[in-house]
Amino acid sequence: MNGSRPVITFLSDYGLTDDFVGVCHGVIASLCPQARIIDLTHGVERHDIRAGALILEGAIPYLPVGVHLAVVDPDVGAERRAVALRLADDRVLVGPDNGLLSLAAERAGGVVEAVDIARSKFRLEPVSATFHGRDIFSPVAARLAGGLPLAQAGEPCDPDALIRLVLPRPRLRDGGLVANAVYIDRFGNVQLNAGHEELAELGMKLGQRVGVEAASGASHVAHYVRTFADVERGQLLAYEDASRRLAIAVSHGNAAHRLRLEVDDELRIHAQ
Repeated sequence: MNGSRPVITFLSDYGLTDDFVGVCHGVIASLCPQARIIDLTHGVERHDIRAGALILEGAIPYLPVGVHLAVVDPDVGAERRAVALRLADDRVLVGPDNGLLSLAAERAGGVVEAVDIARSKFRLEPVSATFHGRDIFSPVAARLAGGLPLAQAGEPCDPDALIRLVLPRPRLRDGGLVANAVYIDRFGNVQLNAGHEELAELGMKLGQRVGVEAASGASHVAHYVRTFADVERGQLLAYEDASRRLAIAVSHGNAAHRLRLEVDDELRIHAQ
């Protein structure tokens, strides 16, 4: 790992009310006290694998090369695999094999080596059936950050057999772009499964007004702009967000509430 202190980043849906995050920190600190732990977020909506995957994918280019621990694990104790993955850019991902790691792995160049760590000799015994974050993922992440070769952390598995998260694809229809809401942040900004390039194919340019038709059938007018400050307070805007995805927002407001949108809902954007 880079530098004198290895880095472990940590994402989960544990929240901060209970002791789950603190206990995982304690396990890591006991096994790799020199590691610097960066808490990416523990506010992923519980059991929301896709939200966790999108957050990790968006963050990975800005994180130091190190071990990236992610736990959103609604099927803990079931047949899903626990894995550690080495990526093309030498990062290591640790977490459940349920699609949570897949988008970040693709963003970082793909998986070049994978091991199943469910029965790793470095797990804590006895293993809880419901807290693999403490007993499997954290101790293995700590050992890897401390210099353990990936091959020694578990049994080899085929990278091509890992679970991949597949997002719905946008499509062009009747002169407009049909997209799906894939993530809604705490401000109510709605991230879509599309980018600037799809609107460019339709001849839309920054600065123009666009129509937005929500799943409810309601029609709205938005401004296709760079940022929130380019419109008046309360106006609807379409813009490229920090993860380079097309998004819908309301300046100083909540687009999800105004458009009555939830994750997976469809909307259509077209020129005015």
